[in-house]
Amino acid sequence: MEDEYEKLVIRMNPPRVSVDNAASSTSTLIKVDSTNKHGSLLEVVQVLTDLNLTVTRAYISSDGEWFMDVFHVVDQDGKKLCDDAVIGRIKQSLGPRSARGSVGVQTAADRTSIELTGLDRPGLLSEIFAVLAELRCNVVAAEIWTHNSRMASVVHITDRATGQPIGDGPRLGQLKQRLRHVLRGGGDWRGAAAAAAPPSAHLARRLHQMMYADRDFASPGSDQGEPLVTVGSCPDKGYTVVTVRCRDRPKLLFDAVCTLTDMGYVVYHGTVFAEGPEAHQEFYIRHVDGAAASSEGERQRLARCLEAAIRRRSCEGMRLELRCEDRAGLLSDVTRIFRENGLAVTRAEVATRGSQAANVFYVTDAAGKRVRGEMVEAVRAAVGRAVLRVVDEGPGAAGETALSGRLSSLGSLVRLRSGKLLYSLGLIRSCS
Repeated sequence: MEDEYEKLVIRMNPPRVSVDNAASSTSTLIKVDSTNKHGSLLEVVQVLTDLNLTVTRAYISSDGEWFMDVFHVVDQDGKKLCDDAVIGRIKQSLGPRSARGSVGVQTAADRTSIELTGLDRPGLLSEIFAVLAELRCNVVAAEIWTHNSRMASVVHITDRATGQPIGDGPRLGQLKQRLRHVLRGGGDWRGAAAAAAPPSAHLARRLHQMMYADRDFASPGSDQGEPLVTVGSCPDKGYTVVTVRCRDRPKLLFDAVCTLTDMGYVVYHGTVFAEGPEAHQEFYIRHVDGAAASSEGERQRLARCLEAAIRRRSCEGMRLELRCEDRAGLLSDVTRIFRENGLAVTRAEVATRGSQAANVFYVTDAAGKRVRGEMVEAVRAAVGRAVLRVVDEGPGAAGETALSGRLSSLGSLVRLRSGKLLYSLGLIRSCS
């Protein structure tokens, strides 16, 4: 009955979406007004993220039964949106005729999707792909995240001979059993899991959920100095106040909003500034039952979970891109060469475009340290210098030092800007 009521309200008050290229000289303004429900903000941010748009500034307000969000966005080149097709997709995806949150949703009609979680270790990815190759599976696409000694992956496969999905039968059962055995090879008998993925799960959100369920936030990770997450209280207004400061990167806002939503929190007000190398996010939240965080323990857990969500997608290590003709066993061979030369994969994105393999790997040495040049050259010589290239070696130490020196001045600037908005919302007096 409640779902039917929500549908009726949405039909009577359809979302209003406007895309404005005149208001700002540097970004495109996207305004969304709609009835409010749990997850509304995530659905909007998910659409913008799946269209590879970067949010440089945002103002979020959803107190009551209506939410009004304003996003300043740029494309992958940092420019305003000039592509009418992209603008049309934004309006279609967020407007009244859309199936909210449909952009970027993974489907399983032409492939079998398997979720893997377990204890990360050097060579794990090589062993996973070796099993898939041995059982005559073709990897169509995959994404692998590692964080805090845990690994989560969603792998899309087909039968190598027929190109069809692998049905839910004895062969799929054997495949999952073999993969669980590999995942438990590091002694992780309780946490290792291999299961069929939900057919309509959004890939990045599902990876966040898998890592969260695997409690990658539970033990302290490496001391990277960022993100800086603080969780406080605003008792006069009944909010919990979350502040995030860190180096800006694509999809940062999605990662934060996804975590808050899946933990059962609602963002009532928020500001986002990311117009330089750093980003500042501030959210005024409550639990879905309307209550603020009730204890210091809950606030600490929320901070740890947000820190973990931001670090999961951070690209540690050297970026290697593999572009070549796809073939059976390619990933098994390449990751085996990585392992034999002492490289550990911290994150990977595997894709097939037609007959071409388009794969990205972030690698460190087996101890998690920066890869030496001779190690990379040995791998390139074995794989093929023409098809495996170094794209980005990651930020240097000087850049990281400069970042920490700029955060305090950034915070002052953001507080000045966001204060104007929060004053109009009646929040600044009680929380300043």
